[in-house]
Amino acid sequence: MKYLVRKEEMKRYDANTIEFFGIPSMVLIERAALAAVEELVRDSPAACSRILVAVGTGNNGADGLVMARLLHLLGHEVLVLTADNQSRATKENRQEFAIAKKYGVAHETFEAFLTGAQEKEGAAGAHRFDVVVDAVFGVGLSREIGGSYRQLLERLNGLSGKKIAVDIPSGIDADDGSVLGVAFRADLTVTFSYEKLGMRLFPGQEYCGRIICRSVGIDDHSFLAEGKGEKPFTAAFTQEDLALLPPRRPRTNKGSYGSVLVIAGSAGMAGAAYFSAKAAYFSGCGLVRILTPEENRVIIQSILPEAVLTTYSGVCPDEDVLAEAMERADAVVCGPGLGKSEGARMLVHMALKRTAVPMVLDADALNILSEEPQLLKSPHGKLIVTPHLGEMARLLKSTVADIRDHLTRTAEEFARDCGLICVLKDARSVTAVPHGMTYVNLSGNNGMATGGSGDVLTGVMAGLIAQGLKPELAAPLGVYIHGLAGDRAAERVGRYSLTAQALLDGLPAVFEKADI
Repeated sequence: MKYLVRKEEMKRYDANTIEFFGIPSMVLIERAALAAVEELVRDSPAACSRILVAVGTGNNGADGLVMARLLHLLGHEVLVLTADNQSRATKENRQEFAIAKKYGVAHETFEAFLTGAQEKEGAAGAHRFDVVVDAVFGVGLSREIGGSYRQLLERLNGLSGKKIAVDIPSGIDADDGSVLGVAFRADLTVTFSYEKLGMRLFPGQEYCGRIICRSVGIDDHSFLAEGKGEKPFTAAFTQEDLALLPPRRPRTNKGSYGSVLVIAGSAGMAGAAYFSAKAAYFSGCGLVRILTPEENRVIIQSILPEAVLTTYSGVCPDEDVLAEAMERADAVVCGPGLGKSEGARMLVHMALKRTAVPMVLDADALNILSEEPQLLKSPHGKLIVTPHLGEMARLLKSTVADIRDHLTRTAEEFARDCGLICVLKDARSVTAVPHGMTYVNLSGNNGMATGGSGDVLTGVMAGLIAQGLKPELAAPLGVYIHGLAGDRAAERVGRYSLTAQALLDGLPAVFEKADI
């Protein structure tokens, strides 16, 4: 598991390292710059003779000044660009600038550089660099960039040469990944101690290029040493976290691995029930029951004979049929392919009323509840909701654009306000556990933007819960596994041709790798 920190967290960890351990900030700056130089040289060993380093007035700029000095001492031709108003520079920045000048590092101001570039526009003498280093703004930036800084970043983006960002590309909000007016477009970002949350959310991820995280002395021991802090509360699963999956023991039977009830499918929508149920089986669940209209019986029995069927005629089953189907379920899926008929509405109401085990609500169940969102706040068993941006917009009476721009905040507030686990699905899906961790998913690909993909996800989550994994863990781990399956499917069929069936077929390979 990797932790993704936000602005205030990183500021606190920096301060604690300096104040508690007594490591001077100049030492941390030197270590950060050395790490960045090592990665720069490793990334571009044969093509970095002329290097431009743009530095701001903060300690991110101080990192850049040290880099310039180190690269100069390695024999590279280095030009440092500094802010026009150096009176606003931090103490560390001023010290590093003075040191760089004494070593003979060439420098000029932003204004001089921009004026010179405009004068030479299109001429043979125009600025040409092998590497462009961005150390203008650090993770603390929260205001929109304008004026000469905006002109500078636009000019840097237009230069030829490899683009390297120090800690985070200037102009990217470290909390939500938004572009603050303009942002540096890096080919490589060298960040320190922890990846920042905004680097892994879109559009920030697109501006970072390849991300390398280097330790500079800030770690768990530093901010936990006095028992004052807690670990960062945003994380992303990695391959090693598949060890969290429920174990398969020698002396077991199907009852040992739990039962899932899938309430899904309307007439003509048997596929949604199939994808959820099959995904639950592929996730290790012992038994899956499908509650669906009688019209779907023959189809489901033909394509998924392993499932136990409970069918009903008419608009919806009576409560006794639902209660019997739920009787032995360890987890419930409700919503895929249900439609929004009055019968579907009654079925969702009954499921919320009767379910005492964890339940995953998806698709049409969420569309129905968007008209009665107060039902999500009623007393119930553990709920997991899995809205995509459009469904969340309906639930909150908001806009897709506003939710897309504030993914983590939206998921966290909704989870906390409703007392449920919220999986907000996007290119970077966010899982928020109320008063607990928030997870950003880094697996998956754009081929998974296909019909039925969400149905597979609900089945994976429910299958993990049925085997005893707590919903707080099954939800984000299920999202991660779902993404891994999508990556395996893309390797096999390509992203253009990826379907929900290919996604399903990718699941066994993921679980096989974990079954060691």
